[in-house]
Amino acid sequence: MGPGAWRQIGSLSRDRSVKDHKFAPGTIKRILGFGRPYRRSVILLVALILMDAVLSALVPLIYREIIDVGIAEQRSSLVVGLAGALGVLAIVGSVNSLFQRWYSSRIGEGLIFDLRNAVFDHVQRQPIAFFTRTQTGSLVTRLNSDVIGAQQAFTSTLTNVVGNVATLIATLVAMLLLSWQITLLSLLLLPLFILPARYIAPRLSAITRERYQVDGAMGQMMTERFNVSGALLIKLFGHPRDEADEFSRRAGRVRDIGVTTAMYGRIVMVALTLMAALATALVYGLGGVFVVKGGLAVGTLVALTAYLNRLYAPLTALSNVQVDVMTTLVSFERVFEVLDLEPMIAEPVDPVAFPRAVDGVSIEFNDVSFRYPAPTEVSIASLESVESTELSSEPNRLLLSGVSFTVDAGKMVALVGPSGAGKSTIASLVPRLYDVTGGSVALGGVDVRSIAIDDLRDHVGVVSQDSHLFHETLRNNLLLASPNASSEEIRLALESAQIWPLV
Repeated sequence: MGPGAWRQIGSLSRDRSVKDHKFAPGTIKRILGFGRPYRRSVILLVALILMDAVLSALVPLIYREIIDVGIAEQRSSLVVGLAGALGVLAIVGSVNSLFQRWYSSRIGEGLIFDLRNAVFDHVQRQPIAFFTRTQTGSLVTRLNSDVIGAQQAFTSTLTNVVGNVATLIATLVAMLLLSWQITLLSLLLLPLFILPARYIAPRLSAITRERYQVDGAMGQMMTERFNVSGALLIKLFGHPRDEADEFSRRAGRVRDIGVTTAMYGRIVMVALTLMAALATALVYGLGGVFVVKGGLAVGTLVALTAYLNRLYAPLTALSNVQVDVMTTLVSFERVFEVLDLEPMIAEPVDPVAFPRAVDGVSIEFNDVSFRYPAPTEVSIASLESVESTELSSEPNRLLLSGVSFTVDAGKMVALVGPSGAGKSTIASLVPRLYDVTGGSVALGGVDVRSIAIDDLRDHVGVVSQDSHLFHETLRNNLLLASPNASSEEIRLALESAQIWPLV
């Protein structure tokens, strides 16, 4: 079988439960909105696919002319000319394939770029509460797997559907013109091609779901054990041998699932190949009888046989087009789910400038109350660290109530209290990592909610309890807060932190 068979196997690996998924109103319109910048490329890609289908349908007809006219009538010049036409079609088809790949890649990679940038920028604007509740691995999956799955709507799914439909129409028209009897016989054999795929699909779907779960569990284990804190905990209190055995167990299950999946795929491939061979034998048998009785020319029989693969591969692939389309829609919806979560910390409508003062500004807490936001305000159930079908909208209890104090410019104040008393929370309210529930926090008499977020955080620094360094140079980490800092300023910062001698 040709590429259509492989696409059939690929489509079986997706979860068929997506057929029953109910999509939010306007999903298709939003998807088309992302594809709008590439509409010209999409039109050209579709035109190239249609052109390829028509040109490919001409090849068996040329076979027929070579045999029934050129060879039968011993017209060598016609044979040479038609052979040359086959060569020209092959060249044109190859060039066409290159252009198809160019436009498909341009559309696909462009969509990946746009979606990833949109999701990354949106996630960056989410409050800290979002990150404290979200599984990092699940969020990364939205930026990787789901984005790639979404872009397939405009690349592989579009090209497969258009290409298969065009090929099917061109093939059926040509076959019906050559012999309607053999064409009908070929269509009667179609269930033999679909049944193996239908039988294997539920089993392959179930084991694919299990593979995703086991892969996720294995990835989570590696993430937790390979960071500094996790590695230190295992070395001090854990049992490395037990950890290795547990990882081996999970990896072994992934291996076993991989073998089973490969065998299911091979069964489908062997079945399709066998059915194609049997269909070809049947067409040659029936067609041969027609040839012997004078009802069919030899060249016509050869052309009909050549059309068989072009008939069964598209029909088999199109039988699962609903799954392919719905899968890409699910990927898009999972991306939209992240984009639709509005950040709690909003920019002021009319921002004011950060207050300027030679000796700094005062920090004023005015009757501040605060409760952490409800889960529905800052998170998505499918990204939660603890698996949940729906999130609670119940507000949390007040952590701070009636807090008022002033820190004068240039002064140092220590907040003392037991764990959970709200010391870190008070510090996080100044740069608007969270917004107060009631009252106000002001800098130099200006409510922090009136200052543009970037402007506010350019002037307010917070040293957290947990230090984090990105995998960059020390200089790049230091420049994160002040990108335009000079080498002298960096040296002074290192000296203030008492680590300059170590650098």
